Amino acid sequence: MPPAIEPDALLLRLRGFDPQTVEEDQTFRGELTLFIQSRSLLRLCEFLRDAPGVSFKFLADLTALDRYPAEPRFEGVYHLLSLESGQRLRLKVRVAGDPPALDSVVPVWPAANAYEREVYDLFGIRFEGHPDLRRILMPEDWEGYPLRKDYPTEGYR
Repeated sequence: MPPAIEPDALLLRLRGFDPQTVEEDQTFRGELTLFIQSRSLLRLCEFLRDAPGVSFKFLADLTALDRYPAEPRFEGVYHLLSLESGQRLRLKVRVAGDPPALDSVVPVWPAANAYEREVYDLFGIRFEGHPDLRRILMPEDWEGYPLRKDYPTEGYR
């Protein structure tokens, strides 16, 4: 197994790829978290999957956070894994707008299909370019998004 690329070296490569993409970085216990611009999401994901020596070919998870009442309200969270080195990388994308939207990463990682549908279903974040964006957990006629912080705990009456 090749050694994992150091967080500082990975960050340097990403800044070399596109200096404007990374808004903020945090390292905790050797794991790197990058806050990236939403307009660069798809290009950066393709780079992380394909670039020699980086190789994050596995999307382990995709979820979201509701930071209500803060703005931008939502964060898309992508957990990536390099199968060669075992290294993990977390991408966070701040999502503004009404309705909130991100580019779909299904063209990069087909496994994102179900994850994006789940985030759409529970948070209401739309994924532009998703091949089949519809509810996956809640009934089609369900009103609202149950994981939003302003969703009534007793449901709508």
